[in-house]
Amino acid sequence: MPFRSYIKTHHPKTFSTLKNLRSFIYSIMAQIADENNQSSATAAAADPPPPFNPLTPAVPISYPLKTLEELESRAYFKSFHFPFNQSTVKLPSAAALPLRPRTLVCHDMAGGYTDDKFVQGGANPDAYAIWHWYLIDVFVYFSHNLVTLPPPCWTNTAHRHGVKVLGTFIMEWDEGKALADKLLSTKASAQLYAERLSELAVALGFDGWLINMEVNLDPGQIPNLKEFVNHLSQTMHSSLPGSLVIWYDSVTIDGDLNWQNLLNDKNKPFFDICDGLFANYSWGEDYPKLSADVAGERKYDVYMGIDVFGRGTFGGGQWTTNAALDVIKKNNVSAAIFAPGWVYETKQPPDFQTAQNRWWGLVEKSWGTVQNYPKVLPFYSNFNQGHGYHIYIDGEQVSDTPWNNISLQSFQPFIEYPEGSTTQPIQVSINFKEASYNGGSNITFSGTLADGADFRPRLFKGDLLLGKSPIHITYSVKSTGNSLLGIAVDFTSAKEEKKSVFLAASGNTLLTMNQFSQHFTHVIMPRRVTKLDQEPGWILQESSVDMAGHTLNEIRAVCYRPKQESHAPLQYHAVLGDIKITFGQISNFPLSSSWILDSQFVVWTSGPQGSKRLSAKITWQLKEGNADFVKYNIYVNKLKGTSSEGAQEYLGEATVKSFYVSELEVLAGISSLKFVIQVCDVGGVLQKLEDSPSYLLKVEGA
Repeated sequence: MPFRSYIKTHHPKTFSTLKNLRSFIYSIMAQIADENNQSSATAAAADPPPPFNPLTPAVPISYPLKTLEELESRAYFKSFHFPFNQSTVKLPSAAALPLRPRTLVCHDMAGGYTDDKFVQGGANPDAYAIWHWYLIDVFVYFSHNLVTLPPPCWTNTAHRHGVKVLGTFIMEWDEGKALADKLLSTKASAQLYAERLSELAVALGFDGWLINMEVNLDPGQIPNLKEFVNHLSQTMHSSLPGSLVIWYDSVTIDGDLNWQNLLNDKNKPFFDICDGLFANYSWGEDYPKLSADVAGERKYDVYMGIDVFGRGTFGGGQWTTNAALDVIKKNNVSAAIFAPGWVYETKQPPDFQTAQNRWWGLVEKSWGTVQNYPKVLPFYSNFNQGHGYHIYIDGEQVSDTPWNNISLQSFQPFIEYPEGSTTQPIQVSINFKEASYNGGSNITFSGTLADGADFRPRLFKGDLLLGKSPIHITYSVKSTGNSLLGIAVDFTSAKEEKKSVFLAASGNTLLTMNQFSQHFTHVIMPRRVTKLDQEPGWILQESSVDMAGHTLNEIRAVCYRPKQESHAPLQYHAVLGDIKITFGQISNFPLSSSWILDSQFVVWTSGPQGSKRLSAKITWQLKEGNADFVKYNIYVNKLKGTSSEGAQEYLGEATVKSFYVSELEVLAGISSLKFVIQVCDVGGVLQKLEDSPSYLLKVEGA
């Protein structure tokens, strides 16, 4: 056992003292660094930027609360940034967690609030993200601030995939002890702060809290601590059915900061009044079973911690994280994976995409998938990971600016990557450089394939019971030569009979039937094929499938070549842009006249040669009703009189009904700005720009 872990486990009070000493040293180092930075800044610029003021209109960001005064006063709700930080994607169901071993993932990436803090997106195409949501039940956003509020991008994409999201409430070091004294001063104060935390979670749309009290307490404070945990659990459950409060294994029922590394009589009193225990990482091989024995019927509510950095964790973490997962799964309890950002922070070779897929592949091999989709219709995915180098909309490029915004993650494919030296004829990858159909990426299939051969990589694992209406599956594809790309959909009947339907690419029907009829229950040719004019190469293929009473279990791509005389392997290349599954219904968008649009916090500043810069908040709301859409694309037309000056400019995407325009350049001669809000529904359909609501803002002084 490493020395640090030995001290933490066997001499917890000494470890706590050392932590406080480290905190003091770090504070001195930080003060010195700040002084050096201030000196450098003074030399570089006479006017350093002002300190952050949450009341001042600015580019919307996510940020934590650092004091109990902020929490008690509800100051956050007065912040300019609050409306932008509300998540808009609801969980498909408020049901309790499934009765099986679960996977909790605790984010803890580089201290938190990095590229992900920019609510409307940032400019880092290589920003950190998680896309293996089908392996996760609960996601915790973690930092070392008092109240860690998850940026809405994480909540939006996690909810889309059926994953619950928790914020973190933490007290540590000497500062944390002083805060705990205030929190636990009375029963009423404990209840007050619990209610404030519940209020924040409900208002921002996430699902509960991880509570981490890493401080020594007086035994007399424990009753109020239990009241805090119990009241938080009760208020969360009553305000948000299906919500969670999870206790981190830290302070004991005796008030000692003494990590137990399992569920026992020292921490079970807290476990009994909340939804689970996150056990510390330094456990032995028999600890999961011992914890399960103590938990009884609630064994799945015990989450055994695994530190991916390997700091005193069973199995060593890192590339052997699966060793701990195997032991946890064997003993039928749950896992808490801490800091999977290790892959990103330590720059694991050869690159983040490859290393991330390989690492999560170990998790899947040990644990299996825990989420399935599609579960409901309509279902849409453009395979967007929430970062990239360009933006395309319906095959047309609207931006070539690098970007990141996890809120824009689409349903993520269940791509299987070969281990080690294992080879396969076609390499499957998420491609960020080649032209996309929608968003900033696509799935590329590239390699060699003989005539008459096929390759069937997994795309999605579903759980969708079909009714009497047929479903319509549409996908966009580009390919070279005789590289053909179809879709295979696997079903089971009510009698557990397996059936497989092949949606072939457009081509010779007779040859296709001869090639695949023996391998699939049904072979269906596309009912409609559309070739796009604005982007040569993209083809939309639509097929109809009638499998009433069957359950859709899996969707695979089918890479193939038509049977010809040659059997030698040839180069294969095809690109899948997006996929859509609906009942064939037509999207109905509100008329543009149904919306009320406005501008707020409008600020004009003068620039060179008569130009100006605009900062303003643009808002939109339906006059009647409150229909929610997946997202809104924001454009601006710069007008001279009534004529447009240049091309329509894409500004970004919003998930809430507001967008902050920051420092938009307006050249001399422009008289007004026409902002266009393009609505996108859950099925990936966009309202036509000419039918979209718009707002006209006159240029100051024009």
